[in-house]
Amino acid sequence: MNINEVKDRISKPTPPFFRQLRTIGLALAGVGAAILAAPVSLPAVLVTAAGYLVTGGAVLSAVSQATVKGE
Repeated sequence: MNINEVKDRISKPTPPFFRQLRTIGLALAGVGAAILAAPVSLPAVLVTAAGYLVTGGAVLSAVSQATVKGE
């Protein structure tokens, strides 16, 4: 799979279920980023969990965006 195929795949319509998953992933990543950027000192467990939220949300969004309807 070359880069042009990836570009074409990402530009195609995403099924409704995966659009919802993409939105959830973006929200999770946003919450995690907000926790990481907080100007106060937070417990290490919360900072670690926020890192996982950012990573998981980003992966969920990327995979959901690349999903297309079957032909």
